[in-house]
Amino acid sequence: METFAAIVKRQSIRKFKADPIPQDVLEKILTAATLAPSGKNKQPWKFYVVRGEKRAEMMVEMQKGMDRLGSQGINTGSARYTLRVLEQAPVTIFVFNPTSRHPLLPRDRLEVYADLVDVQSVGAAIENMLLAATDLGVGSLWICDVYFGYEELCAWLGEKGEMIAAVSLSYADHQPRPGPRKPVADVTVYVE
Repeated sequence: METFAAIVKRQSIRKFKADPIPQDVLEKILTAATLAPSGKNKQPWKFYVVRGEKRAEMMVEMQKGMDRLGSQGINTGSARYTLRVLEQAPVTIFVFNPTSRHPLLPRDRLEVYADLVDVQSVGAAIENMLLAATDLGVGSLWICDVYFGYEELCAWLGEKGEMIAAVSLSYADHQPRPGPRKPVADVTVYVE
């Protein structure tokens, strides 16, 4: 598939088939992530691939986090829907920046700058995963609602670095319509 065609075709999939993803396909998706550009070539990413029986434990930890936040009066509405999506997907990949810490801990200015560069690098790795998945016929969903279970999921995975997001993967069980996009002219300023 041409790069631009993959960009156009990529959609956020929220209904997945239970079909497993072959290991070689998963390895290609992860390899694509590691080929992303990164500031100062730090390659600040680490991937935790959750599949099989461990998915049930992941769900329990996510639910614990939502319950904890809910008891504090925090609305976890969209995360409850995301929990159902996570339950369907046979593969969920948690993406971390292992060189950073919890996003709410204090940082000095240089740490903030470094973390901003690293988050952009990790975002590029995630986008590479999504495009590679699209090219390979695999549906994907970039998930930030995992922040509603941040502490619980990090502890469960044993990771002290900063969780950036998760990506769920499987074969799509629906074909969503493309969402509206702002025209290029509305978001671009030419400085000449």
